[in-house]
Amino acid sequence: MLSQAIWWASIALEVVLLSRGFWTRLVRQYPVFYCYISFVLLQDLVRYLAHGQSERVYEITYWATEFLGVAMGCFVVLEIYRVALAAFPGTARMARTVLLFLFLVALGAAAANTWNDSEWLIRATALQVEFSLRTIQGVSLLALVISFLFYSIPFGRNLRGILLGYTLFVTERILILTFLPPQGHHFWFYAYSASYPVVLSLWLAHLWSYKVCPQTSNRDPEDDYGRIVATTRRRLQNARGSLRKAVGP
Repeated sequence: MLSQAIWWASIALEVVLLSRGFWTRLVRQYPVFYCYISFVLLQDLVRYLAHGQSERVYEITYWATEFLGVAMGCFVVLEIYRVALAAFPGTARMARTVLLFLFLVALGAAAANTWNDSEWLIRATALQVEFSLRTIQGVSLLALVISFLFYSIPFGRNLRGILLGYTLFVTERILILTFLPPQGHHFWFYAYSASYPVVLSLWLAHLWSYKVCPQTSNRDPEDDYGRIVATTRRRLQNARGSLRKAVGP
């Protein structure tokens, strides 16, 4: 009964969040995020329909949609980087490339496990992929927060809400996957389920209306990046010069 109440509360909040996104046209600013929320809403409805079928059908539906949701969450992280670093296109491009590479490596490793082991369970595969990708997502979001604090870059109300909510969601999921059983109707199952409406409420509060993101900073991360590149080039040139002298004519 409690899980059903949490389920329907989450669906209601998702509908309101999407409605406000279209009404305020925030979907144009954060298209990937709102696609993710749309997917989660569809995911909830599909799981509800599968719940009335056999246990096997529900299990396959649950873990298949869970896998797709985790993959879409990776693109949410990439969008956070895109919007947050819009004033620094070089840094944003480098960060997105690195993150995309890490996400693809995690997905490739899981696909290799599935291909090599015909007895590999879909549930085990989904859990392994989710833990790997959630960990990368968590580290990526933490790195972004540290960078913004270091360079005194403001997030803006809308982006701050997306970042806070998704960071809370990812952190809780990592803890669940690390220390607690992923299935079963125990206390932490309900605690984790109840936290999702809290995340949705946080998003709804910060995304109720569009707020311009200020772009002021005392330091430019691309300046540091340029200095690092220039220093690396000088050191490589010096190393080649020293090598030529050591080898001789």
